[in-house]
Amino acid sequence: MTTNDPVPFVDLAAAHRAVADEVAAGFAQVLATTAFVGGAPVTEFEREFAAFTGRGHCVGVGNGTDAIELALRALGVGTRPEDEVVLPANSFIATAEAVARAGARPVLVDAEVTYQLLDPERVAEAITPRTRAVIPVHLFGQLAPLDGIKAALAGREIAVVEDAAQAQGATRHGAGIGSAGPAATSFYPGKNLGAYGDAGAVLTDDEELATTVRAISCHGSLTKYEHTHLGVNSRLDTLQAVVLRAKLARLAAANEARRAAAARYDSLLTDVEQSLGLDLGRPRVAPGNVHVWHLYVIRVPERDRVLGRLHAAGIGAGVHYPRPIHRSVPFAGHAPRPCPVTDLLAGQILSLPIYPEITEAQQRRVVESLAKALVDSAA
Repeated sequence: MTTNDPVPFVDLAAAHRAVADEVAAGFAQVLATTAFVGGAPVTEFEREFAAFTGRGHCVGVGNGTDAIELALRALGVGTRPEDEVVLPANSFIATAEAVARAGARPVLVDAEVTYQLLDPERVAEAITPRTRAVIPVHLFGQLAPLDGIKAALAGREIAVVEDAAQAQGATRHGAGIGSAGPAATSFYPGKNLGAYGDAGAVLTDDEELATTVRAISCHGSLTKYEHTHLGVNSRLDTLQAVVLRAKLARLAAANEARRAAAARYDSLLTDVEQSLGLDLGRPRVAPGNVHVWHLYVIRVPERDRVLGRLHAAGIGAGVHYPRPIHRSVPFAGHAPRPCPVTDLLAGQILSLPIYPEITEAQQRRVVESLAKALVDSAA
């Protein structure tokens, strides 16, 4: 690359090149057999992804939002009009949408400032007799404090459903996603394990729950024309399963490459902090966590001005998330207490490009452009 080449936020073309031949062969086989719904690729991916995460069962569904909804419905959440589900305000709106679609009321609580994850103390404050579940969101690539959240729920019959859309391959104290309860994940193209369109999955060690999720996802039926649940149509597409199998075989190495890229950013940004006398809020890994760096998120002053200058320089930075869920129109009034940490973060956070194929030269260009943008914005 030259010094002025743009740096994309994600590089899906590079990710495709690594699996192109394998995907083409898999697509050809699906087309030859015309097994467009279900079939061996889906079954094989479900088995392989369950093994990768250390869970007993994987049920492929249409997308990550559906995965959360179906997990909640399989647990019986939303069957009573007063049902509530506690979740972080510092997340993408899909987490709350899934709760509402399941028939429950989302209750939004604040994050803690160091790791930007769901705060167990805020969870404890939000629990009422109406609480049926808590959704910890494994944000940016590391697991939420599941031990603290479970301690807050001790002695209560409240389910935990993990939102693991950004944490494929992450662990906490050696346990992967789905160790505290069913985990819902997304295979949106930009995820660590990304499909070529929408796809998702529910992971669980509970065979009965997995069976219920599978039934709900297929019109409430495990046997054709025998419908035991009020269902939906949300199945993992066979062609997407081909893509996911090819990428899953490379996911551990890809996550390791992300960790190396995050370490390079840490080193480069330390120099920027020292030269400019700024604290950029470089991301920290919580004790016991193995991070998979879906996003590399810093905190900067004059964030929107800095972001505009980065875009003008060809740097594909982003913001996750500029408007917290409790500030959105559909979920205004769903935070029983103020969320000052989430509100603070929303005005400061900046996501830098990170993906397995990013080069040191690209990262240096990102950081050099960031340093210039910080100086220009402060002038």
